[in-house]
Amino acid sequence: EIRYLLVNATTRRDAENNIVGVVGVAQDVTEAAKHDRAVAAMANELRQLVDTANAPIFGIDIHGNVNEWNDKTAEITGYSKMEAMNCPLVDTYIVPLLRSSVQEVMDNALRGIETSNYELEFKTKTNEIRYLLVNATTRRDAENNIVGVVGVAQDVTEAAERDRAVAAMANELRQLVDTANAPIFGIDVNGNVNEWNFKTSEITGFARSEALNRPLVETYIVPELRQSVQEVLDKALRGIETSNYELEFKTKTHEIRYLLVNATTRRDAENNIVGV
Repeated sequence: EIRYLLVNATTRRDAENNIVGVVGVAQDVTEAAKHDRAVAAMANELRQLVDTANAPIFGIDIHGNVNEWNDKTAEITGYSKMEAMNCPLVDTYIVPLLRSSVQEVMDNALRGIETSNYELEFKTKTNEIRYLLVNATTRRDAENNIVGVVGVAQDVTEAAERDRAVAAMANELRQLVDTANAPIFGIDVNGNVNEWNFKTSEITGFARSEALNRPLVETYIVPELRQSVQEVLDKALRGIETSNYELEFKTKTHEIRYLLVNATTRRDAENNIVGV
């Protein structure tokens, strides 16, 4: 076996002060040495795990300068570890619009207040934007002193771009509904108005703000047709749609407008019926 000794080597002298040898006074540090080697091996293993992780991991010191930049972060940003180290993270890699809020997240973590699932936008070397969902974790030394922040991230660029495309499409559809040259109106599952476009306002005389959340049938349908219109809407709320149904709308000036209506079931993303 191997024993690790911590030795003081002291010169040995005779009565005339002549050197006659050496005395070694030792301390057996075998267990401590084994512990130190185990810690070093674990540190090397953790370093390898961080560097080769399939998620971007980056970190800053207490001054906000980069001191951690793994391979995945280098891959998605285009900046090598050597280029990134010691650069101010926020000023260098975060888009201007988000710098203040990201700095606040980092400052909080440097005070021990950690943040989970914070979305930030990283600027790449080719001036593209990568969207990262980050956990900002306080980094501490062996004495529990705060020495920096580590960000463990998930690259959600594809999902973020998809969400933005869907939002853009939703805005476009909203504009199409609002400005359509045909009256478009809708109800929720309780029969109350939740859709009322400009054309519907124009022909009825009721503004959108006046119509929303009002019971459609009782408020706007002439009394003799309420039962049949309610039946059409109830069917649509069960998924049975009706085309080219003629109904009579009562306007604000008590005129009657005749509308040929398609009653279409409205569903949410999980295909649950949410209205007509």
